[in-house]
Amino acid sequence: MRILYHIPLCPFSRKVRVVLKEKNLEFELQQERVWDRRPEYLQMNPAAEVPVLVEADGSPIADSGVICEYLEEVYRDRLLLGIDAIDRAEVRRLIAWFDLKMNREVTQNLVGEKMLKRQMGYGTPSSSAIRAGHANIHYHLDYIAFLVERRRWLAGDHFSLADIAAAAHLSVLDYVGDVPWGTHELAKDWYARIKSRPSFRPLLADHIPGNPPPEHYTDLDF
Repeated sequence: MRILYHIPLCPFSRKVRVVLKEKNLEFELQQERVWDRRPEYLQMNPAAEVPVLVEADGSPIADSGVICEYLEEVYRDRLLLGIDAIDRAEVRRLIAWFDLKMNREVTQNLVGEKMLKRQMGYGTPSSSAIRAGHANIHYHLDYIAFLVERRRWLAGDHFSLADIAAAAHLSVLDYVGDVPWGTHELAKDWYARIKSRPSFRPLLADHIPGNPPPEHYTDLDF
């Protein structure tokens, strides 16, 4: 059985979880406290980051981007990167937008400060970082709205890794109650479509002891 080492509120781990489900691949989840720097884990990924996917033959694959590219190359029945080079370029551009730009400007400033920083013992949350995250999230929700006004999905006519990457970040932000859905209806409608996918529903079952999500978090008709 393949194993995915993850942290529940890590958007990169969540992205890989959805891809595995979309490709109908069986796997077990193993939560990894990367801040403990477990020697056996460091052998698989010296960067001490999640996710790491260990295939059934014991081969470890680290980094969410690398894992997703690997899964796309090996398991071809359900393609998530696009059907031609132009499609793949746009999907990859948007993955970078959400995994780099949105993560830096929003996810790290909100989920990182409110949850992961305390969990890892890195001190108290930065109020200035949280304010920046709250300000920046509107820009990214507006960009999602801009895209879905012109396309069926973020990168074009087909559901893709671009949608998965964006939704993974929004799912952890939604867990901590920091997505202003009320003023971003187009982004909300797009996210509701993602929430209804069978591949995404297991994420909504995650529960952090002592930190429950808002009531609407698991509601598919929120």
